Amino acid sequence: MPAVLGPADLRHPSPRHASCRFDPPFRRPVRGVSGPDLRRAAAERAVALVTDGMRLGIGTGSTANVFIELLGARVRAGLDVVGVPTSEATRVAAQAAGIRLATLEELPELDLTVDGADEIDGRMRLIKGGGAALLREKIVAFASRRMVVIADAAKRVETLGAFPLPIEVNPFGLGATHRAVEAAVAAAGCTGRVVLRRDAGGEPLRTDGGHHILDAQLGRIPDPEALSAGLWAVPGVVEHGLFLGLATGAILAEARDGAAHVICLGAI
Repeated sequence: MPAVLGPADLRHPSPRHASCRFDPPFRRPVRGVSGPDLRRAAAERAVALVTDGMRLGIGTGSTANVFIELLGARVRAGLDVVGVPTSEATRVAAQAAGIRLATLEELPELDLTVDGADEIDGRMRLIKGGGAALLREKIVAFASRRMVVIADAAKRVETLGAFPLPIEVNPFGLGATHRAVEAAVAAAGCTGRVVLRRDAGGEPLRTDGGHHILDAQLGRIPDPEALSAGLWAVPGVVEHGLFLGLATGAILAEARDGAAHVICLGAI
């Protein structure tokens, strides 16, 4: 069973990647601040981290899509970077933006991954996988020196679990795996339903890797490390959406005083 990462296992970047608390606000000539404004504020701060020659992991989701748009503009202006996408959807968007892409076989070590999150707690533990790309997202994050999360500040929580935890499973023996996952959830002190995710046509959703997703609707996860270990003990589990010890920093955008402000956590 793979090792479970705890707080002492967090990988710290070099000292030149300093932590920060608040950055100047990104003001918009609109009344109020919308979700797209917040996504753009976080993405703008993240794209400023990218320098010439970087090898980037490029995340999946609505905020990551804004990052791709802004990164593409910098590439067209002369920035030289190469990216590894975390999903087929991201690959299509990045190619359309003119970003040069590679695979992890070609670039097994990355400088920085920028990705979204469905939840983030005070110890930089994440729930990811709402877009069903968790397996590739975790592989890319693990191959990176730094992982910076970009998200709406509403994604920050005291305790993980309000967002359903995605668990990617092999289609073979799905019923047996489903029951084993339910048992692992209960053994970790969690309560709630575990349901098979379906696509718009009502069929079991297929990930880019050809797997299914079980969503654990738990409400709260009192011990993410214990749940991670329990899920890894189930042979049919391919990956789960608890990202522990991977994020080194986060850029969270919030609405304040009629503007979108970013809060930087950890080391970005």
